[in-house]
Amino acid sequence: QVQLVESGGGLVQAGGSLRLSCAASGNIFRSNTMGWYRRAPGKQRELVASVHSGGATNYAESLKGRFTISKDNTTNTMYLQMNSLKPEDTAVYYCHIFNWGGVSSSDYWGQGTQVTVSS
Repeated sequence: QVQLVESGGGLVQAGGSLRLSCAASGNIFRSNTMGWYRRAPGKQRELVASVHSGGATNYAESLKGRFTISKDNTTNTMYLQMNSLKPEDTAVYYCHIFNWGGVSSSDYWGQGTQVTVSS
């Protein structure tokens, strides 16, 4: 089992910044991908950004330049720095981890943290 605890959400005005954190603990594989997803009201969940244990990152094309994902491998804590926030960034943001282990692969989700951007 892996536990994911998100923090850092809240209410911010358009143009502002927030930093989300996700602390992972438990059975974390050496090879893993952690990521942030979001679900806006009335929309499907979408990938925001991800980071592999080897360091490679991936971003939703529309968010490049405003959002930055990072990870502290010593504490298994992942961060999402969100700048120049827009009302359309309002969503519940979820932390996710995929443990790469062939037939033993597994994935887990956090509870989510609400981000609300006011205009």
